[in-house]
Amino acid sequence: MADNEDILNDDGDGASASAPAKKGGLGALLPALLKWVLIVIALIIVIVTVVVITMKIMGANSSPASTFPISEEYSGHREIYDWYSSLGSIRTKTSDDTPAVVTVDVVLGYKKDDKAVSTEITARNIELVDFLRRYFTQRTVAELKPENEENLRSEIIRAINETILTSTKIRDVRFKQLDVVQQ
Repeated sequence: MADNEDILNDDGDGASASAPAKKGGLGALLPALLKWVLIVIALIIVIVTVVVITMKIMGANSSPASTFPISEEYSGHREIYDWYSSLGSIRTKTSDDTPAVVTVDVVLGYKKDDKAVSTEITARNIELVDFLRRYFTQRTVAELKPENEENLRSEIIRAINETILTSTKIRDVRFKQLDVVQQ
């Protein structure tokens, strides 16, 4: 009789009823894979949340590292000028007992795209060259040293704006060349 039960329970593939049935490979793998993907996503969300909260707490207690003290003289940017450089090189002598030869090439800076200044400087070119020649003739070698260039520039700006230019103003003066040769 035991033989009849074995025959009745036989599916034809030789497996008996007492053996567990095997599921397909993908059917068992998919739920396990989804479980691990969800665990990884949950961990990433927790880690990002903790980092963001920690950074906000630490950022509130300290000043940012990118803050630098700014000097009162520094305004963030310098104004861009147009430059008038057609005055040419001026050669003269100093007012010393033994005069030195001064060769200077001056350029005048004015507000960018200000055609009125450019026009007036061009119209008064001869006056400007004469003024600069007289200015450097009245100076001594000691006054023309490199450490005094800032004073020279500010004096020239003030004098040109007050005595030569009438309706416009220059903003800066630079020396492309300032050579003092003593004999």
